[in-house]
Amino acid sequence: MSRYRPPRAKGSCYITPEGERRLREEVRQLWKVERPQVTHTVHEAAKNGDRSENGDYIYGKRRLREIDSRVRFLTKRLEELVVVSDVPSNQNKVYFGAWVSLEDDDGKEYEYRIVGPDEFDLSQNKLSMDSPLAKAMLGKLLDDEVKVVTPKGETLYYITAIRYQTSAE
Repeated sequence: MSRYRPPRAKGSCYITPEGERRLREEVRQLWKVERPQVTHTVHEAAKNGDRSENGDYIYGKRRLREIDSRVRFLTKRLEELVVVSDVPSNQNKVYFGAWVSLEDDDGKEYEYRIVGPDEFDLSQNKLSMDSPLAKAMLGKLLDDEVKVVTPKGETLYYITAIRYQTSAE
């Protein structure tokens, strides 16, 4: 079986300032903290002799490859990202970075922030701008209907509030 994996589809190149800080902190953590520790472990394990049966050496080398791969990916990704920190002039329209409150037909409320694909986290209500729901919301105004096609069928939401996070928040 081949190890080839087709390249991942590139996400949008926008990110919030908080997302950029988090990615830069991850690079710093991997490169300045974790990699030196793993390198030291591999160095000590290599001194023990037979490397073919030395778990610390084998798994340490594997972890070094993982760290290097992740740092390389993040470094390239950070170079192409565009940080969006400005609040739009029309704050009654949904743009990147907006917190959007939605209500469905049953009266259930949802609130999501539209962020870049590198920082989405549904547990924190951060929705990727490449997701179907975010694509349907972008450009809509307050009190507009948002139709999203889901596996269960078409779902209808109403935009009840739009707010933008200022840098002071």
